Amino acid sequence: MSTEKSETIPTIDHKPHAAFFRQSGWLMLTAVAGGVLTYLVHFLNKVVNPAEYTAFGVLLTLVACLPVGPVQMVFTQQSALALANGRLGQLSNLIRLGFIWILLLWGLGAVGVVIFQHSIVAGWHLPGVLSLWVTLLLVPLSMWTPVFCGVLQGRQDFFWLGWSAVLSGGGRVVIAVVLVMVFKLGATGMMLGVLIGVLSGVLIAIWRTRDLWTLPTEKFNLMALMRDATPLMFGFGASQFLFTSDTMFAKPYFTDAQMKPYVLAGTLARALLFLVMPLTAVMFPKLVYSRAKSEKSNLFGLVVLGTAVLSVCGAVGLWIVGPYVVRFMAHPEDVPGTMALIPWYAGAMVPLAMANVLVNDLLARGIFKVVPYMVLLAIVYCISLPQMLSHFPGHIQLVLQTLGFFNLLLFGLCAWFTWGMKARQGVAKTA
Repeated sequence: MSTEKSETIPTIDHKPHAAFFRQSGWLMLTAVAGGVLTYLVHFLNKVVNPAEYTAFGVLLTLVACLPVGPVQMVFTQQSALALANGRLGQLSNLIRLGFIWILLLWGLGAVGVVIFQHSIVAGWHLPGVLSLWVTLLLVPLSMWTPVFCGVLQGRQDFFWLGWSAVLSGGGRVVIAVVLVMVFKLGATGMMLGVLIGVLSGVLIAIWRTRDLWTLPTEKFNLMALMRDATPLMFGFGASQFLFTSDTMFAKPYFTDAQMKPYVLAGTLARALLFLVMPLTAVMFPKLVYSRAKSEKSNLFGLVVLGTAVLSVCGAVGLWIVGPYVVRFMAHPEDVPGTMALIPWYAGAMVPLAMANVLVNDLLARGIFKVVPYMVLLAIVYCISLPQMLSHFPGHIQLVLQTLGFFNLLLFGLCAWFTWGMKARQGVAKTA
């Protein structure tokens, strides 16, 4: 076991409920601020043509489909465990290896993208290869972000975790506005803005965790790491896939004019999940830390209640104020098409928000039996949605109805493993 001192590591608050509300409130505030700054980029749809904006939405969704969430949760869990058990040298080794392996894997993937770049540009109707290259450069930065932000989250340094999100959002909108308004770069300029924003956010996280990844390294048990990390990767990966992949599925089946309101509706509806995610972001490392220390925690009930109230109120509020927001974000003629999709999109996000809480709780407590079922559900969704669109062409709402159905199934599955199995075990013990 490591004997390094950890004076620079923030002290875990011994008043868990007070700390939880303070930290989750701060993350919620910064999530809203970062989200507003991030979504300001979408206002540029007023000055670019629909094809450019749709290309931007597709490229952004491609980056969103990277396993950012799963990787961050792995590093969050490993950081929380290392802090609880004093294995800081092993954590330093893990951070460095994560950085290097992401770079190596990206290099291999980049070769394939360069070889097939023209086919990719043609298949996704991109304005040119330059936007694809910018997206390619964005990939490693997007994957390094969860590594270092996961360490921030695991050590419960929520103050700088929040500032990282704010600076990332601010950087992307400032650069994107200049490149689009002044240099007329369209989707390429918008993606360059995202690139600079993500770079600023990850640099903050790298700097704030330097006291950990610069420590002398120690060997860690690779099999134990894989045993812990694999269920997290697949479990959170399945959840993220349901959250992000619908736009890429829909793009080949609909025109740019049809996809513009879809992208706008998705931008607004996904904000519901970003609003409530700070609750689980604070809850997860605390549950991992408590489990490692064999301490009891009742934060889960608070997070379930808070997520339910916030997500439902957010969905209703979006339905009410949506026309004004869309008119402000885009053109008046975009309002009817976008608002026709908002109720379906927001309705699909509510069960996913609730399922996200249950997934965080189950995986933080090491209940990994749910993971194979989650992966199977994601695979069935991946197969079913293209089949539905092929058999019922032109029905763009069908994408969201299918998504909502599978999100409900995910919530029901996680609810069974959270409460149903516990009740069944209680009945068996009584008998």
